[in-house]
Amino acid sequence: MEKREIINEVDILIVEDNQNDAELALRALKQNNIANKVLIINDGRQALDFIFARGEFAKRKGIAHPKIILLDLKLPRIDGLEVLREIKSNPDTKIIPVIVLSSSREKNDIVQSYRLCANSYIVKPVDYEEFVETIRDLGIYWLKLNQQP
Repeated sequence: MEKREIINEVDILIVEDNQNDAELALRALKQNNIANKVLIINDGRQALDFIFARGEFAKRKGIAHPKIILLDLKLPRIDGLEVLREIKSNPDTKIIPVIVLSSSREKNDIVQSYRLCANSYIVKPVDYEEFVETIRDLGIYWLKLNQQP
């Protein structure tokens, strides 16, 4: 798939700085035929630039937003909570389902995520099979079962 096509048409935006976790999520989605149009971004600032069509993604202006965002919390440059805050405080992007997918089980991270209107908070399973199953279930629910506006 051409880079232009990927940037223009994204079903799932994965915002994850751990390359292994990002690749596992991508593999799980493809293995289960959940989404062909997946983009992985590995820092918070670049994620916001993509979502809001700024900087290197300025040509995306007017192009549909991702159908879902899988968001890690511990990101370089701008952390996941700030990314979530900006997405959910903007009238154009607040309806995008944002699923926090983090290794953190800290109560504060979970509470803050929901206060900032995360649609779901999932702790990343450590076991490979559980991780694949979790990503598959997320994709099925958010892209196939869930009715989007």
